[in-house]
Amino acid sequence: MKTLFKIFTLTIATLSVSSLSLAKEVELDRVAVIVNTGVVLESEVTELIDNIKQQAEKNNQTLPRDKALRVQVIDKLIDDTLVLEIGNRMGVQVSDAQLDETISNMARENNLTLEQFRQAIVKDNIDYEKYRENVRKELISGEVRRSSVRRRIYISPQEIANLLSVMKEQTNSDVEYRLGHILIEFPPEPNQEDMNAAKVRAEKVIALLNDGSDFARIAIASSGGAKALEGGDLGWKNINEMPTLFSEIIEGKDKGTVLGPIRTGLGYSIVKVVDIRGRQVVEIEEVNARHILITPSIILSEAKAEETLKGLREQIISGEADFADLAKEYSDGPTSVKGGELGWADPRSYDPAFSSALAALNVDEVSQPFRSSFGWHIAELTGRRTLDATKQMNENKAHQLLYQRKFGMESARWIKELRDEAYIEILAQDSE
Repeated sequence: MKTLFKIFTLTIATLSVSSLSLAKEVELDRVAVIVNTGVVLESEVTELIDNIKQQAEKNNQTLPRDKALRVQVIDKLIDDTLVLEIGNRMGVQVSDAQLDETISNMARENNLTLEQFRQAIVKDNIDYEKYRENVRKELISGEVRRSSVRRRIYISPQEIANLLSVMKEQTNSDVEYRLGHILIEFPPEPNQEDMNAAKVRAEKVIALLNDGSDFARIAIASSGGAKALEGGDLGWKNINEMPTLFSEIIEGKDKGTVLGPIRTGLGYSIVKVVDIRGRQVVEIEEVNARHILITPSIILSEAKAEETLKGLREQIISGEADFADLAKEYSDGPTSVKGGELGWADPRSYDPAFSSALAALNVDEVSQPFRSSFGWHIAELTGRRTLDATKQMNENKAHQLLYQRKFGMESARWIKELRDEAYIEILAQDSE
């Protein structure tokens, strides 16, 4: 028994020493920072520092000393923890499908397949699953920041107008206008009656141009300007190259604009903005349409709905019935009381099937019955027009620029407020 006890004691002692030795060899993670009810682990700090150093080495970038770098990294991780804490309270989630789509987009931006992208991550000695989860955290953080900061930003119409003015001044030298010019001349030594008569002729010319008459043809026939035989084409000029009288009224005008009559020493000038280059011009097409909608139901089959519309179309085509009257009688939905009128709209705003049907029609043509997600339709295209959306584009651009400026400032203020209200304790780093 004594021998067995000695063996048992020796075994326990050996195991204890081995366990103690093993414990010394295993480096346990530790808490680097306490943030409210959460923590930042030392392994997270080390991992981010290593990643930054690795990227800096790749890009031949100089980094600050390790102590300064560690301060920056800890600050970022504290901010991330606070934001993710809010995300948890808000219930913000990123599904695996959303995450996969984001990473696939990142791969495409780098001209890589998803598998090639994954291999590149692994080649950089980064755990791919950890990388995925970090991307998920970044997506959640981004959504929380946007939703929290957006409501703090207000952009006034005056701010947009002021920025547009600055943008215009910065781009004026790059914008060129191709101008058409018609001069309704005064006779030599004109009296007031001559000048009045010239103005009347100029106003008649403007009325013709606004009604769609050909500018070049009228210029050749009626203009007393030096470029009359060239259709009044003055060529490309920027604001600084134009006569002052022209530049004052041309600046900022859209393609196709006819201006005048402008009184000069020679007579009355009429100017048309034939084209613009050096600035982005955005045009959108709008369509005007009306429709009759029949929605299938338990008592009205798909086939019956289609057949009814075929009959209505035949009545419209033959002239037996008016489209609006039939729409009021048969059409489902809110447009029936207006005779099926939809008004002017961007066709892209419609159901894809409806948009495709309109695209295939000529003006005043009635479609064959077609199915959309709402039911069966016949549609008539009553008009098509192209609008210059450049002004709206520039206003949107100005709004976006102002938003981005304010977002950066407000985001910094928001984070500062979060930190001021949070419990944050940075624990001392173990001395080595």
